[in-house]
Amino acid sequence: MGSAKNTSNASRKARIEEMRRAERARERRGRALTITVSAVVVAALGVGGYFLVDKASDDSDSDSKNSAQDWPKYKVSADGEKVWGKLGRTHVTKTVDYPMTPPVGGDHNQVWMNCNGDVYKKEIPEVNAVHSLEHGAVWVTYNDKAKPADLKKLEAKVKATPYSLMSPVKDQKDPVMLTAWAHQRTVTGADDPKVKEFFSTYVQGKQTPEPGAACTNGLGQ
Repeated sequence: MGSAKNTSNASRKARIEEMRRAERARERRGRALTITVSAVVVAALGVGGYFLVDKASDDSDSDSKNSAQDWPKYKVSADGEKVWGKLGRTHVTKTVDYPMTPPVGGDHNQVWMNCNGDVYKKEIPEVNAVHSLEHGAVWVTYNDKAKPADLKKLEAKVKATPYSLMSPVKDQKDPVMLTAWAHQRTVTGADDPKVKEFFSTYVQGKQTPEPGAACTNGLGQ
């Protein structure tokens, strides 16, 4: 009987030891699986992080570039007015490389130029003037080929018109140009009928991205 009891105890110990070996084997497999999964996750995060950083870098680079190829092409109406498609409206702190002079819209500074009939005798920052266009202003510009008599009449027109401004732009192609958001034309002078038409159509016109936005309390000279 004692022998049977000893045999039973030995069998139980053997089963317990076998169970322990099986448990240790499962633990080893579990640790190996955990390590493998962790390695895969870390690798995936690393690759994902790379792409995120790389994408962010690309976005940053693209944000710093404002090439002409990013701009929509313009159409020219029968009477010579240039009209652009949808333009960017992001507020930026840097300068913008506008593909036309003067610019007709696009990314711009968060501060607008005062455009409550303001006449500037010196060139003004383009990025601020574009913000004025976004508010529905008409921008009258001229170079050194413009006639003094025309400039005097245009100054009077601007001073009498809220949501308009005037300034010299020495590098523009023609003596006198009129610009609104996504619209631009050259006029022959102050007496050109297109001046009145342009003001009537585009001062706070349908093209205005932010109708009713302020034209005061911005940037002035």
